[in-house]
Amino acid sequence: MIAAVMYAIPAFVLLVVIEALSYRFLPDDDERGYDMRDTATSMSMGVGNQLIDLPWNLVSVIVFAGVYTMAPWQLSATSIWTWVLLFLAEDLTYYWFHRLHHRVRVLWASHVVHHSSQYFNLSTALRQSWTTPMTSLPFWLPLALLGFPPWMIFLQQSVSLLYQFFLHTERVGKLWRPIEWIFNTPSHHRVHHGMNSAYLDRNYGGILIVWDRLFGTFAPEGERVVYGLTKNIDTYNPIRVAFGEYVSVWRDVRGAGNWRDGLGHLFGPPGWTSQKRG
Repeated sequence: MIAAVMYAIPAFVLLVVIEALSYRFLPDDDERGYDMRDTATSMSMGVGNQLIDLPWNLVSVIVFAGVYTMAPWQLSATSIWTWVLLFLAEDLTYYWFHRLHHRVRVLWASHVVHHSSQYFNLSTALRQSWTTPMTSLPFWLPLALLGFPPWMIFLQQSVSLLYQFFLHTERVGKLWRPIEWIFNTPSHHRVHHGMNSAYLDRNYGGILIVWDRLFGTFAPEGERVVYGLTKNIDTYNPIRVAFGEYVSVWRDVRGAGNWRDGLGHLFGPPGWTSQKRG
Protein backbone atom coordinates (compact mmCIF):
# COMPACT_ATOMS: atom_id res chain seq x y z
CA MET A 1 0.00 0.00 0.00
CA ILE A 2 2.81 2.40 0.92
CA ALA A 3 4.71 2.10 -2.34
CA ALA A 4 1.89 3.23 -4.63
CA VAL A 5 1.00 6.18 -2.41
CA MET A 6 4.63 7.28 -2.04
CA TYR A 7 5.12 7.23 -5.81
CA ALA A 8 2.03 9.44 -6.15
CA ILE A 9 3.26 12.10 -3.68
CA PRO A 10 4.97 14.30 -6.32
CA ALA A 11 1.73 14.28 -8.34
CA PHE A 12 -0.26 15.14 -5.21
CA VAL A 13 1.96 18.13 -4.47
CA LEU A 14 1.80 19.32 -8.07
CA LEU A 15 -2.00 19.09 -8.09
CA VAL A 16 -2.19 21.02 -4.81
CA VAL A 17 -0.10 23.79 -6.37
CA ILE A 18 -2.28 23.84 -9.50
CA GLU A 19 -5.48 24.01 -7.47
CA ALA A 20 -4.07 26.78 -5.26
CA LEU A 21 -3.11 28.78 -8.35
CA SER A 22 -6.58 28.25 -9.77
CA TYR A 23 -8.01 30.10 -6.77
CA ARG A 24 -5.63 32.98 -7.39
CA PHE A 25 -6.54 33.39 -11.05
CA LEU A 26 -10.12 32.08 -10.94
CA PRO A 27 -11.42 33.09 -7.50
CA ASP A 28 -14.86 32.06 -6.31
CA ASP A 29 -16.48 33.88 -3.40
CA ASP A 30 -18.43 30.75 -2.46
CA GLU A 31 -15.25 28.70 -1.98
CA ARG A 32 -12.72 29.06 0.82
CA GLY A 33 -9.64 28.28 -1.21
CA TYR A 34 -6.30 27.96 0.58
CA ASP A 35 -4.61 29.31 3.69
CA MET A 36 -0.82 28.95 3.83
CA ARG A 37 -0.67 27.98 7.52
CA ASP A 38 -3.48 25.46 7.14
CA THR A 39 -1.88 23.94 4.03
CA ALA A 40 1.51 23.71 5.76
CA THR A 41 -0.11 21.86 8.66
CA SER A 42 -1.85 19.45 6.28
CA MET A 43 1.41 18.77 4.48
CA SER A 44 3.22 18.20 7.80
CA MET A 45 0.57 15.70 8.88
CA GLY A 46 0.90 13.87 5.56
CA VAL A 47 4.69 13.64 5.83
CA GLY A 48 4.43 12.34 9.39
CA ASN A 49 1.85 9.77 8.35
CA GLN A 50 4.14 8.41 5.64
CA LEU A 51 7.20 8.31 7.90
CA ILE A 52 5.26 6.28 10.48
CA ASP A 53 3.46 4.11 7.94
CA LEU A 54 6.68 2.99 6.26
CA PRO A 55 8.05 0.86 9.13
CA TRP A 56 4.54 -0.07 10.26
CA ASN A 57 3.88 -1.50 6.82
CA LEU A 58 6.44 -4.23 7.58
CA VAL A 59 4.39 -5.23 10.61
CA SER A 60 1.23 -5.23 8.50
CA VAL A 61 2.79 -7.50 5.87
CA ILE A 62 3.81 -10.04 8.51
CA VAL A 63 0.40 -10.00 10.22
CA PHE A 64 -1.54 -10.24 6.96
CA ALA A 65 0.68 -13.06 5.71
CA GLY A 66 0.13 -14.97 8.93
CA VAL A 67 -3.64 -14.60 8.74
CA TYR A 68 -3.62 -15.52 5.05
CA THR A 69 -1.94 -18.85 5.82
CA MET A 70 -4.91 -19.69 8.08
CA ALA A 71 -7.49 -19.00 5.36
CA PRO A 72 -9.60 -22.10 4.55
CA TRP A 73 -9.10 -21.34 0.85
CA GLN A 74 -6.95 -19.01 -1.22
CA LEU A 75 -8.52 -17.03 -4.03
CA SER A 76 -6.80 -16.84 -7.38
CA ALA A 77 -5.35 -13.50 -8.43
CA THR A 78 -5.73 -14.54 -12.07
CA SER A 79 -9.54 -14.60 -11.86
CA ILE A 80 -11.38 -11.39 -12.74
CA TRP A 81 -14.07 -12.34 -10.23
CA THR A 82 -11.53 -12.32 -7.42
CA TRP A 83 -10.72 -8.71 -8.27
CA VAL A 84 -14.38 -7.74 -8.53
CA LEU A 85 -15.14 -9.37 -5.19
CA LEU A 86 -12.10 -7.74 -3.60
CA PHE A 87 -13.14 -4.31 -4.88
CA LEU A 88 -16.55 -4.65 -3.24
CA ALA A 89 -15.25 -6.29 -0.05
CA GLU A 90 -12.47 -3.75 0.45
CA ASP A 91 -14.79 -0.81 -0.15
CA LEU A 92 -17.33 -2.20 2.31
CA THR A 93 -14.52 -2.72 4.81
CA TYR A 94 -13.47 0.89 4.36
CA TYR A 95 -17.04 2.05 4.99
CA TRP A 96 -17.21 0.32 8.38
CA PHE A 97 -13.66 1.31 9.30
CA HIS A 98 -14.56 4.92 8.53
CA ARG A 99 -17.92 4.83 10.26
CA LEU A 100 -16.53 3.34 13.47
CA HIS A 101 -13.71 5.88 13.48
CA HIS A 102 -16.43 8.51 13.72
CA ARG A 103 -18.57 6.74 16.30
CA VAL A 104 -16.01 5.31 18.77
CA ARG A 105 -14.16 8.07 20.55
CA VAL A 106 -10.81 6.34 20.99
CA LEU A 107 -10.82 5.73 17.22
CA TRP A 108 -12.10 9.23 16.55
CA ALA A 109 -9.06 10.54 18.44
CA SER A 110 -7.04 9.25 15.49
CA HIS A 111 -9.39 10.20 12.65
CA VAL A 112 -10.24 13.68 13.96
CA VAL A 113 -6.94 14.84 12.46
CA HIS A 114 -8.36 14.52 8.96
CA HIS A 115 -11.38 16.67 9.85
CA SER A 116 -9.50 19.36 11.76
CA SER A 117 -9.09 21.75 8.82
CA GLN A 118 -11.65 24.47 8.26
CA TYR A 119 -10.70 24.44 4.59
CA PHE A 120 -11.56 21.86 1.95
CA ASN A 121 -9.06 21.47 -0.83
CA LEU A 122 -6.61 18.90 -2.18
CA SER A 123 -4.16 19.62 0.63
CA THR A 124 -6.84 18.53 3.11
CA ALA A 125 -6.58 15.03 1.63
CA LEU A 126 -2.98 14.93 2.84
CA ARG A 127 -3.93 15.80 6.43
CA GLN A 128 -3.63 12.25 7.69
CA SER A 129 -3.36 10.85 11.20
CA TRP A 130 -0.11 9.52 12.61
CA THR A 131 -1.93 6.72 14.45
CA THR A 132 -4.43 5.50 11.85
CA PRO A 133 -1.92 2.98 10.44
CA MET A 134 -2.23 1.18 13.77
CA THR A 135 -5.98 1.59 14.34
CA SER A 136 -6.84 0.50 10.80
CA LEU A 137 -4.97 -2.82 10.76
CA PRO A 138 -7.67 -5.05 12.36
CA PHE A 139 -10.39 -3.94 9.95
CA TRP A 140 -8.78 -5.43 6.83
CA LEU A 141 -7.53 -8.68 8.36
CA PRO A 142 -10.81 -10.54 7.63
CA LEU A 143 -10.12 -10.07 3.92
CA ALA A 144 -6.91 -12.09 4.28
CA LEU A 145 -8.84 -14.73 6.23
CA LEU A 146 -11.32 -14.90 3.34
CA GLY A 147 -8.45 -15.89 1.07
CA PHE A 148 -7.46 -12.66 -0.65
CA PRO A 149 -3.65 -12.50 -1.08
CA PRO A 150 -2.21 -9.69 1.08
CA TRP A 151 -0.57 -7.96 -1.90
CA MET A 152 -3.97 -7.69 -3.56
CA ILE A 153 -5.48 -6.17 -0.42
CA PHE A 154 -2.68 -3.61 -0.17
CA LEU A 155 -3.03 -2.75 -3.84
CA GLN A 156 -6.78 -2.20 -3.55
CA GLN A 157 -6.26 -0.04 -0.46
CA SER A 158 -3.87 2.10 -2.50
CA VAL A 159 -6.41 2.42 -5.32
CA SER A 160 -9.02 3.58 -2.81
CA LEU A 161 -6.67 6.13 -1.23
CA LEU A 162 -5.64 7.50 -4.62
CA TYR A 163 -9.29 7.84 -5.64
CA GLN A 164 -10.20 9.62 -2.43
CA PHE A 165 -7.49 12.24 -2.90
CA PHE A 166 -9.52 13.73 -5.74
CA LEU A 167 -12.67 13.98 -3.61
CA HIS A 168 -11.20 16.82 -1.55
CA THR A 169 -12.03 19.81 -3.70
CA GLU A 170 -14.61 22.55 -4.08
CA ARG A 171 -13.56 23.15 -7.67
CA VAL A 172 -15.77 20.29 -8.92
CA GLY A 173 -19.52 20.63 -8.64
CA LYS A 174 -22.08 17.86 -8.82
CA LEU A 175 -21.48 15.27 -11.52
CA TRP A 176 -23.84 13.33 -13.81
CA ARG A 177 -26.63 11.89 -11.71
CA PRO A 178 -25.83 8.16 -12.27
CA ILE A 179 -22.25 8.82 -11.14
CA GLU A 180 -23.47 10.69 -8.05
CA TRP A 181 -25.82 7.83 -7.24
CA ILE A 182 -23.18 5.08 -7.35
CA PHE A 183 -19.82 6.66 -6.63
CA ASN A 184 -18.42 8.86 -3.92
CA THR A 185 -17.86 12.31 -5.43
CA PRO A 186 -16.50 15.68 -4.30
CA SER A 187 -20.08 16.77 -3.58
CA HIS A 188 -20.71 13.78 -1.31
CA HIS A 189 -17.37 14.17 0.42
CA ARG A 190 -17.91 17.87 1.06
CA VAL A 191 -20.96 16.81 3.05
CA HIS A 192 -18.82 14.36 5.01
CA HIS A 193 -16.41 17.13 6.03
CA GLY A 194 -19.21 19.48 7.08
CA MET A 195 -19.95 20.49 10.66
CA ASN A 196 -23.53 21.41 9.74
CA SER A 197 -25.96 19.47 11.89
CA ALA A 198 -27.59 17.98 8.77
CA TYR A 199 -24.21 16.68 7.60
CA LEU A 200 -22.75 15.16 10.76
CA ASP A 201 -21.82 11.47 10.48
CA ARG A 202 -22.82 11.16 6.84
CA ASN A 203 -21.25 9.79 3.65
CA TYR A 204 -18.58 7.42 4.95
CA GLY A 205 -17.99 5.71 1.61
CA GLY A 206 -14.60 5.30 -0.02
CA ILE A 207 -15.06 4.76 -3.75
CA LEU A 208 -18.74 3.82 -3.68
CA ILE A 209 -21.55 5.79 -2.05
CA VAL A 210 -24.00 2.87 -2.28
CA TRP A 211 -23.06 1.62 1.21
CA ASP A 212 -24.26 4.90 2.72
CA ARG A 213 -27.49 4.63 0.80
CA LEU A 214 -27.89 1.01 1.95
CA PHE A 215 -27.10 1.63 5.63
CA GLY A 216 -28.93 4.95 5.99
CA THR A 217 -25.96 7.29 6.37
CA PHE A 218 -26.27 9.17 3.07
CA ALA A 219 -27.00 12.88 2.83
CA PRO A 220 -26.96 14.95 -0.39
CA GLU A 221 -25.23 18.30 -0.59
CA GLY A 222 -27.78 21.04 -0.06
CA GLU A 223 -27.04 23.96 2.24
CA ARG A 224 -23.57 25.45 2.03
CA VAL A 225 -21.05 23.27 3.83
CA VAL A 226 -19.21 24.68 6.85
CA TYR A 227 -15.99 22.74 7.22
CA GLY A 228 -14.24 21.64 10.38
CA LEU A 229 -15.30 20.28 13.75
CA THR A 230 -18.22 21.17 15.99
CA LYS A 231 -15.48 22.38 18.36
CA ASN A 232 -12.52 23.43 16.25
CA ILE A 233 -9.00 22.92 17.60
CA ASP A 234 -7.68 26.32 16.43
CA THR A 235 -4.04 25.29 16.15
CA TYR A 236 -1.51 24.80 13.39
CA ASN A 237 0.88 22.86 15.61
CA PRO A 238 1.22 19.36 14.08
CA ILE A 239 1.89 17.75 17.48
CA ARG A 240 -1.29 19.21 18.95
CA VAL A 241 -3.24 18.28 15.83
CA ALA A 242 -1.95 14.70 16.00
CA PHE A 243 -2.43 14.04 19.71
CA GLY A 244 -4.77 16.72 21.09
CA GLU A 245 -7.85 14.50 21.17
CA TYR A 246 -5.92 11.68 22.85
CA VAL A 247 -5.04 14.12 25.62
CA SER A 248 -8.71 15.07 25.94
CA VAL A 249 -9.74 11.40 26.10
CA TRP A 250 -7.16 10.68 28.79
CA ARG A 251 -8.31 13.70 30.80
CA ASP A 252 -11.95 12.57 30.63
CA VAL A 253 -11.10 8.98 31.54
CA ARG A 254 -9.04 10.09 34.55
CA GLY A 255 -11.87 12.35 35.68
CA ALA A 256 -14.55 9.67 35.31
CA GLY A 257 -16.43 8.85 38.46
CA ASN A 258 -16.34 5.09 37.89
CA TRP A 259 -14.99 2.50 35.48
CA ARG A 260 -18.22 2.41 33.46
CA ASP A 261 -17.98 6.12 32.74
CA GLY A 262 -14.31 5.63 31.90
CA LEU A 263 -15.25 3.03 29.31
CA GLY A 264 -17.92 5.38 28.02
CA HIS A 265 -15.34 8.08 27.38
CA LEU A 266 -13.20 5.54 25.52
CA PHE A 267 -15.75 3.61 23.49
CA GLY A 268 -18.77 5.89 23.39
CA PRO A 269 -19.27 8.35 20.53
CA PRO A 270 -17.50 11.72 20.53
CA GLY A 271 -19.24 14.03 22.98
CA TRP A 272 -20.42 11.16 25.19
CA THR A 273 -21.16 12.04 28.80
CA SER A 274 -22.39 9.89 31.68
CA GLN A 275 -25.73 11.73 31.56
CA LYS A 276 -26.31 10.25 28.13
CA ARG A 277 -26.04 6.66 29.26
CA GLY A 278 -29.20 4.79 29.23
